[in-house]
Amino acid sequence: MRIVSLNAWGGKVWPALPDWIAAEVPDILCLQEVTRAPVPSPDWLVYEDDFRRLDQRADLFADVSKCLPRHQGLFAPAARGVMRDGQGREVASEHGIAAWIAPHLAVTEYRSVFVHGGFRADGWGPEPVPRTMQVLRIADPAAPGTLVVAHLHGLRDPAGKGDTPAREAQARAIRAALEDFARPGEPLVLAGDLNILPGSATFAFLAGIGLSDLVTGRGHDDTRTVLYDKPVRFADYMLVTPGVPVARFDLPAEPVLSDHRAMVLSLDWPLGRS
Repeated sequence: MRIVSLNAWGGKVWPALPDWIAAEVPDILCLQEVTRAPVPSPDWLVYEDDFRRLDQRADLFADVSKCLPRHQGLFAPAARGVMRDGQGREVASEHGIAAWIAPHLAVTEYRSVFVHGGFRADGWGPEPVPRTMQVLRIADPAAPGTLVVAHLHGLRDPAGKGDTPAREAQARAIRAALEDFARPGEPLVLAGDLNILPGSATFAFLAGIGLSDLVTGRGHDDTRTVLYDKPVRFADYMLVTPGVPVARFDLPAEPVLSDHRAMVLSLDWPLGRS
C-alpha cells in the first residue's frame, strides 16, 4: 500500500502533477492546498494577499479526480473567498484539503474536523486561517484489519514556524480528534504540511498517543523543492504509530510538483493489493 501526502500549492506546478499521479497511482493520496470551484470558472485563477501572489488551478479537486477516475475523492473546505481571473474579475473559490482512495479499499468511517477555527464562508480573512483535518478508517473487504489515515495543513503564521499558543491549541485538537476516532491499538498514519519546526512541542504531545515522525526520525533534512528559496527547509511530516508496518519512506526531490516535496510511504500492509 502506498500513501502519498503533498502540499499541492494550489496546482501551481500543474503541468507536472498529472503525469506524476498517473505514474504513481497511490492507494491513498492526501493533498493540502486544494482548490474547488463552486461556480463555473476558467482553468486558472490568481490568489493574492499581503504576503504572496499565486497562480492557482480553479478546481484542483476536479483536476486530480479526473487523473484518478476510479478513486473515491473527498474534499474538506476550510474557507470560501474570491480569486481573480485573467481580466481581474472576482470568482468564488473554496480552499481546503482532499483525499483520494483506491477503489479496492473501503472508507468505512470518515470525519472532517476543524483543528483551528471554523469554516469561513465570507472570505479568506486574516492569518491564521481555519484549518481542517481529514480522518479516514480504511479497510480491504478481502482482508482483516483496518488502518486510520489522517492529514492536515497546519496553521500558517507570517512570523514563522515556531511554537505559539495557537499551535499548541491545534496540537491538542489534533490529538483529541485522533483519540476519539482511532480504536485502541489501531495503526495510525498522520501526515501533512504541519508548518512547524522539528523541535516543536507538537511532536512530544503527539508522542503521547504513540505517533513518531518518519521525516526527522529517518534523517531527512529537507521537505522542500528547488522552487522554495527560504533557508528553513522543514514543513512536512509523516507520523506513524508502532503498529504501522513501514516498508519504505521517501521524499523525492524530483519530479518537482510544488514548492514542497511529496512524502511517499510504502507499507507491508495486508490491505494492499496482492
